[in-house]
Order: sequence, then C-alpha cells, then structure tokens
Amino acid sequence: VSTELSQGCARGCDLCSEFNGCLRCSPKLFILLERNDIRQIGICLPSCPLGYFGLRNTDMNKCIKCKIENCESCFSRNFCTKCKEGLYLHKGRCYVTCPEGYAAANGTMECSSPAQCEMSEWGPWGPCSKKRKLCGFKKGNEDRTRRILHAPSGDVSLCPATTEVRRCTVQKSQCPEGKRKKKEEQGKQDNGNRNRKDTKDTKSGTKKRKNKQRGATVPATPASPAQ
Repeated sequence: VSTELSQGCARGCDLCSEFNGCLRCSPKLFILLERNDIRQIGICLPSCPLGYFGLRNTDMNKCIKCKIENCESCFSRNFCTKCKEGLYLHKGRCYVTCPEGYAAANGTMECSSPAQCEMSEWGPWGPCSKKRKLCGFKKGNEDRTRRILHAPSGDVSLCPATTEVRRCTVQKSQCPEGKRKKKEEQGKQDNGNRNRKDTKDTKSGTKKRKNKQRGATVPATPASPAQ
C-alpha cells in the first residue's frame, strides 16, 4: 500500500494514496468509494450520484448506496425519492402498480393519497347472499357501498373503492319454499295417517256390531194353555 500524501492529490481531496485514491475530501464535499477489482478508490464530489444519498458528518461527508430495490435516487438508506423508469413511488418504496386505494396523479409516477377524495359514509351491510340467493346455504357474501362526493380534478380513478365485500354466515339456511313444502308433505302424511285410522276404526266398529248380532239370543214364546 502506498503511503498517504497531502500534496499532489486530485482537486478537492485533502489526503490521498496512490493505491486507494482520495482518503479525505475537503469540507462540504462528499467522498464516494468505487470498487475497482479488489481495490476501493475514493473520489470527491459536490453531490452524490444516482443510487446514493449524502450523509453529512463532522469528520467527513460520505455517499451511501441506496438499499431500496429498483430505486434510482433516495433520501436515506430506506426511503426512495425516485424509482427506476416504469415503476411507481409510494411512501419511499417502488411498485409495479400503485397500492389499492391509490393512483398516480397529474401524469407523475407518484401514487397520490386517497385523502384527496371526499367520500360519503359507508351504507349498511346488505343481506347475506350466494349466487343471488338469500337462503339454502351456510356461507355467503354481503356488501356495502359509499359515494364519491368530491374527486381531485374530477378524476374518480384517484379515489378509493366505493364497494366493500366481506364473508358472512347464514343462521338459518333453509328457504321458506322448502319449509312450506316440508309442511305440506307433513300435512299430507298426517291426513293419510288420520284416514287410515278412521278406516281402521270403521272396520272395527262394523266387526263389533256383527259379532254382537251373531251372539244375540231369541226369547222363548210361552205355550198357550190347552182348551
């Protein structure tokens, strides 16, 4: 390793070496360490390049590499300020599309806040249904809606969803038609049982009357006295 030098360094560099380039930059400048094969070479810059952010320190200002995926420039190690081309920026991160409820505003690649839209209160939850039926199942869906009262620049696509859906459970899954049909079938069964009972009782009464008639005795007629 070559010895440190304070003379013959590049402009803006206060201390350098032949092997590692600049070791200490002048005040207000940032040192950037670039890897060249197995060496790290320091250079002094007035501002950090894309993909880096400047970290000021009393000892020396440094350029630190952004650690955020697909980030072109950042404010800190974990907060991006500009994403690579074609990606959307949202709260310091880069996305292929804006998260749900957000949208890019004014032709930029930054996702706007849904707070810019004025929304009505949510309406009540609708009935639990499944495939447009209100009975005959245990698990279904119910939904509720709200209205957009004001949209920025009249663009409703910037506003959050106006419909919300959730799963629901039906306490009584039998349809009224099924209950009525079951009741009718039960009534028919009861009528049949009653008719069979009436027929049986009628036959039993007839049999009893026949047996009574068969067992009756004819009273004897007294003989007339001889003349």
